[in-house]
Amino acid sequence: MLVKKLKRLFLLEEQNGKPIKLADPSEKLSVQAVQNFYSNTYPILTTAKIEGPQIVDDHIQYKFISVIGTKG
Repeated sequence: MLVKKLKRLFLLEEQNGKPIKLADPSEKLSVQAVQNFYSNTYPILTTAKIEGPQIVDDHIQYKFISVIGTKG
């Protein structure tokens, strides 16, 4: 039996539908701490919800999904 530690992958779902891959800054950080870490670069993360974890292609994938909608 082979045991392999899966790396985390973070995706930021943009309004245009294209996800942005975000590297894991430190495996010691919680998912919320990673969200806070990247919120300086991507301010939309301050109000994003977290979806996951989901195992995809030998990664543990988390998605940051914007909850801000459009008025209309």
